[in-house]
Amino acid sequence: MHFSLAELAERVGGRVEGDGSIRVERVMPLEDAGPSDVSFFANRKYAAEFAATRAGAVIVGEDEAVAPGRTVLRAGNAYLAFARVSTLFHPPREPVPEIGSRAVVSEGAVVDPSAEIQDLAYVGRGAVVGARTILFPGVVVGDGARIGDDCILHPNVVVREHCVVGNRCILQPGAVVGGDGFGFAFDMEGEGSGPRHFKVPQSGIAELEDDVELGANACVDRATLGRTVVRKGAKIDDLVMIAHNVDFGPLSLAAAQVGISGSTKVGMGAILGGQVGIVGHLDIGDGARLGAQSGVMNDIPAGETHSGYPATQHKDWLREVAATRALPALVKRIRELEKAIKKLQEER
Repeated sequence: MHFSLAELAERVGGRVEGDGSIRVERVMPLEDAGPSDVSFFANRKYAAEFAATRAGAVIVGEDEAVAPGRTVLRAGNAYLAFARVSTLFHPPREPVPEIGSRAVVSEGAVVDPSAEIQDLAYVGRGAVVGARTILFPGVVVGDGARIGDDCILHPNVVVREHCVVGNRCILQPGAVVGGDGFGFAFDMEGEGSGPRHFKVPQSGIAELEDDVELGANACVDRATLGRTVVRKGAKIDDLVMIAHNVDFGPLSLAAAQVGISGSTKVGMGAILGGQVGIVGHLDIGDGARLGAQSGVMNDIPAGETHSGYPATQHKDWLREVAATRALPALVKRIRELEKAIKKLQEER
């Protein structure tokens, strides 16, 4: 597969500065690219690699300064243009309409004829698998679950009974939709056998709306009652935990190892950095941003940026960090002052 640079620019709504006839055969990193490759530059941290690259062309932003003689593809959003160009060279896998001989499709299940059910996948009783959806080996679709059109469920994904996955969703290996929520009532008597944790039935469902992606080993628990929902266009990274009855807003992002406790509501377009922890029953406003490893114990207003543990406004957290780093010198100074005061007292 190859394109001229001019063709790529037309496809992504960009423009060429330099030789638009360059034959582009691959998309490669700046440091590895050669004359028939296209790369991209959108972060000043890689300025040295940009200056030294042998790439035939580089995707850059409209305002990026370029050395004389360098051929570039300019775009309003260089990273988005790169994503679109890369997709041309690495298009999504097309389904092969078939049910593998070692797949299990239970009685009453409905599988669209255009779907691909690979060997060792399981579709439970009354489940529905939509058009052009692909189930890889080890996928389990529980009884009564519904999977929409154009989905990809990678190996060992589990969608438990009666849960719902919308259209164009991607579930990376090991993701689980609809595992039991973590609900236990403490029973002091234990029916005469002593104290125990009595399991609260998790009788609700989990639902992913359209265009959601779950990373590897991400978990979206089913609701205690009602539903846990991840709304349209949200993207969830690897090892993220979304607890029972959470409402995770449209277009919101959660990076690796985020944990969201039960009944919390996350608004539209929120961004949660890696390892953010959120206690239950909170409201995270539209467009809120939470720095990596933040410990969130209170509601976050829309549009605000919070960081730290416990999380506070980012500018305040930066001051706290700066003050904390000054503590050793401050402690030393206090001790010196204490000695000086003690000496003055002794001299009286």
